[in-house]
Amino acid sequence: MRKTTNSPVVRRLTAAAVALGSCLALAGPAGSAGAAPADPVPTVFFGDSYTANFGIAPVNNQDSERGWCFQATDNYPAVATRRLADKGITLDVQSDVSCGGALIHHFWEKQELPFGAGEVPPQQDALKQDTQLTVGSMGGNTLGFNRILKQCSDELRKPSLLPGDPVDGDEPAAKCGEFFETGDGKQWLDGQFEQVGGELEELLDRIGYFAPAAKRVLVGYPRLVPEDTTKCLTAAPGQTQLPFADIPQDALPVLDQIQKRLNDAMKKAAADAEGGVDFVDLYASTGTNTACDGADRGIGGLLEDSQLDLLGTKIPWYAHPNDKGRDIQAKQVADKVEQVLNR
Repeated sequence: MRKTTNSPVVRRLTAAAVALGSCLALAGPAGSAGAAPADPVPTVFFGDSYTANFGIAPVNNQDSERGWCFQATDNYPAVATRRLADKGITLDVQSDVSCGGALIHHFWEKQELPFGAGEVPPQQDALKQDTQLTVGSMGGNTLGFNRILKQCSDELRKPSLLPGDPVDGDEPAAKCGEFFETGDGKQWLDGQFEQVGGELEELLDRIGYFAPAAKRVLVGYPRLVPEDTTKCLTAAPGQTQLPFADIPQDALPVLDQIQKRLNDAMKKAAADAEGGVDFVDLYASTGTNTACDGADRGIGGLLEDSQLDLLGTKIPWYAHPNDKGRDIQAKQVADKVEQVLNR
């Protein structure tokens, strides 16, 4: 049985830790309200491939097993840190442990890397008693978004680097919209959302427990599908594949509703967390930069070549932020962190 922080005893400890952190902050040197912190802010970034910015080259730790996390050297944590420095806010980045493929429980359990490349320790191991800021996102992999995409695409069901199997391989991809709205597909999806909500609660509790002085920022996911799905019937400039490959158009609004539901679940977890957690609502601010927005897209198409290659073969974006999308993430996160630190 895995260790959990959901017991009443640990909840009381968490509340006490958060209160202690608040008292320490109140006991610190007086300063003007709204002033940027004078000293570097010890910071930990955590998360999955959307924090690591899978698809953007080069990647960190290429000579170790962590290279299989596909963490971009210039991921949004790095870019946001530079943006904040330009505003006189210095983050002392203690660690960026974001790793592609991470599920929420990899915050407190080790993560096995692909192809037997090894493992990385739980992301919470990066937290320290003096950590003052934590930023990141998890949830999409626990929900099973890759499996959802594979349920809707014959192309994605072919062998690839994209992990996971379709939810029900016996159901045709062409009927995936109906599958997720009725019967077994809906029941599976409801169960996944219940798991996501519970594990996000535990993740945020754990940050409060292991880094009691830290301000917590949970980052949502950028919007993938636009409101007007007819835009998805045209390939982006220079591309031959449609943004969502062979996923049927009538399934795209269903995918968008699933993503919105995930965004709402993350927002609720942040709002309900004891001690307060701030939320960066990327879904709400990226509706004109979806995978189907052509030259303005902030999301690389499912089968569009990313900047990465493996043994001379380009790896697709698999609907992850490109450079433009990464910069949007970085700006939104930097703005939120500045707001949080200037309170």
